[in-house]
Amino acid sequence: MTASTVYRAVRRRARPGCAPAYEALIRAMFEDARKFPGYLSADLIRPEVEGGEYQIIQRFSTEQDLEHWNNSAERLAWLEKLTSVAEGDPEYRVLNGLDAWFPPTAGTVSKPPPRWRMTAVSWMGIFPTVALLLYFVAPHLEVLPFLPRVAVITALVALLMSYVIMPRLTRWMGWWLRR
Repeated sequence: MTASTVYRAVRRRARPGCAPAYEALIRAMFEDARKFPGYLSADLIRPEVEGGEYQIIQRFSTEQDLEHWNNSAERLAWLEKLTSVAEGDPEYRVLNGLDAWFPPTAGTVSKPPPRWRMTAVSWMGIFPTVALLLYFVAPHLEVLPFLPRVAVITALVALLMSYVIMPRLTRWMGWWLRR
């Protein structure tokens, strides 16, 4: 995953009695999406209670790759097939911040990892990132006043955490986050 990785969450309910057919169609749609350039992955998350909303987390390399999938004849055909087993229109949203750092895994309920575990994993990324920036970058910023120095360091921490550190760290620590 890179700085341009796009996460999209989709929520929708299966019609009563159609959950197995809904899941089968979604998984088949994932297979078609895998053929598209820039497709990274997708996870189907079952509802906590019967009749609840399903969630899908889709990952694409870039916004353009997601748009290519969105505008494809294949996706439109899948949306048409899903109307017979799904209620209403799907709800979409792009994930960012902590939502993108800690996406749910397939087959789990939509409950995020415990807050203390998210905090521990965040600290595992923040501590070495800040330490390295203070050691290697801060000496070059000594000519700046205090607040601009802090602004540069915190901007670098935010960028590195969002686009480099946390995507990898949550993948590596996923086994512990979701226990």
